[in-house]
Amino acid sequence: MTIETINPTTGERLKIFEQWNDRQVEDALAETAAINAAWQATSFAERARLFRNAAAELRKNSAQYAGIITLEMGKIAKEALAEVEKCACGCEFYAEHAAAFLQDESIATDASLSYVAYLPLGTVLAVMPWNFPFWQVFRFAAPSLMAGNTALLKHASNVPQCALAIEKIFRQAGFPQGVFRTLMISAAQVEKLIADPRVHAVTLTGSDMAGSRVAAAAGAHLKKSVLELGGSDAFIVLPDADIEQAATVGVASRFLNCGQSCIAAKRFILTGPIADRFIELLKHKAHGLRMGDPSQENTQIGPMARADLRDQLHQQVTDSVTAGATFALHGGPSAGPGFFYAPTIIDQVRPGTRAYVEELFGPVATVIRATDEEDAIRIANDNRYGLGASVWTGDVKKGEWLARRIQSGASFVNGLVKSDPRLPFGGIKASGYGRELSVPGIREFVNIKTIWIK
Repeated sequence: MTIETINPTTGERLKIFEQWNDRQVEDALAETAAINAAWQATSFAERARLFRNAAAELRKNSAQYAGIITLEMGKIAKEALAEVEKCACGCEFYAEHAAAFLQDESIATDASLSYVAYLPLGTVLAVMPWNFPFWQVFRFAAPSLMAGNTALLKHASNVPQCALAIEKIFRQAGFPQGVFRTLMISAAQVEKLIADPRVHAVTLTGSDMAGSRVAAAAGAHLKKSVLELGGSDAFIVLPDADIEQAATVGVASRFLNCGQSCIAAKRFILTGPIADRFIELLKHKAHGLRMGDPSQENTQIGPMARADLRDQLHQQVTDSVTAGATFALHGGPSAGPGFFYAPTIIDQVRPGTRAYVEELFGPVATVIRATDEEDAIRIANDNRYGLGASVWTGDVKKGEWLARRIQSGASFVNGLVKSDPRLPFGGIKASGYGRELSVPGIREFVNIKTIWIK
């Protein structure tokens, strides 16, 4: 069996890697298990020093790492560089704050001394996706390793060079051999790893179907899991909003990373008389995006990551239009090499259609019209996902009140939904469970242990 990487800009095969056999997996797992006790015994100061080294390595060779991201999954150069920088910031954030986040907490009881300690679990297996191939790895690795855990990475099969580069970054930063290992394995090999007693927890970012399988495997072996799954984020625009600003951010949110983001604005829920005006602005701004070679500086939207993803997206759009939706901007698959899909906007999307019910993971904006703000909240919550959402209004207090009522892990008012190391990140419903980042993120994979002394 092999793992191959395809250039989504040209459709050409870049490299082929041999999938690891059982012996290779065992060697890596044994190495990580052997270093666990020594790594847990290191001080926060030592771990922080190494993560600052990792941040420095990311910045020193940012063009090289961004180039790998662009080559393997088609992210435009500017966004790839920003992703590498975000990884460096995440490393520095936990280097700075992990000790405080995990310090013992005294609790007054009938004991002479009682407190809560936050102690590492052991080895965390991470099953990671391709759309942010560096950030989503560092998003789990920085808090997990700073907490004293070791890590095994099973990355998406279309970004093997990113996976290997990340392990190299940890080695370059001076982390002991075995603390972080990349495994060149298939999805079929994951369940066996979860079952191994030397793996203590698992985290997955990916589809809800993959999440269900990983959660079932983890549950069968009574192991902690965190899942960050799909999203179909609502982008609610009220009549008193700054329509121009909302449309500008809406285009950025929907078409960032060629629309391949869990927290992209996917469902534009427009209220009252502003709907037609907003759609015209959205259409104008989306149509003006320069599509092309992602390695070129002036490109604003690159290819989708894989041909099958493009085909799946196009079928969702085709089925939705057949069911009654209309094109406000008719983009679609582009002729020629590569996996390009021109920005598309579909209007008059109604309940029951695929664009209403499903996540559209690509450069397609769905427009759903609401009668008023109450109807907008109803529509926002009429979805199986619950990752992020945003509300656009001139009345900030009303926006806050509405944001609290949306069923999601994060709600933003008059702003682009994004992940931030300072804030917890994750979803509810079919968007998963558990949290990454901030204080909750580093406490997901620790033993919250009571110590009682008399």
